[in-house]
Amino acid sequence: MNGRKRGEAVFTSYNNLEYNTTEYYDIDIMTKAIFSKDHKYTVEQLKKARLEAGLDQAEVAKLLGRTQPHVSKIEAGQRRLDITQLKEFAKIYKKSLNYFIK
Repeated sequence: MNGRKRGEAVFTSYNNLEYNTTEYYDIDIMTKAIFSKDHKYTVEQLKKARLEAGLDQAEVAKLLGRTQPHVSKIEAGQRRLDITQLKEFAKIYKKSLNYFIK
């Protein structure tokens, strides 16, 4: 497998077939979203809400059916959240979604 650029698109060859990988993933947009001020605010609020609820990461992970490192990466801003996951956290912490969104 190898990648090469043509203009703005990145093409990846695999088994002699070529795929336009930017058609599905815009790496620049994803990187900016994960490190945006809004994302940072959300993860700060997640940690704050967990502490206010008197829970540690391992307890939250168990309630979510996930691992403690998964929760840690979310709180560190290294893992993206979708709205469904945010709703799960809000339910555990007994907070409204507005609490996590700036």
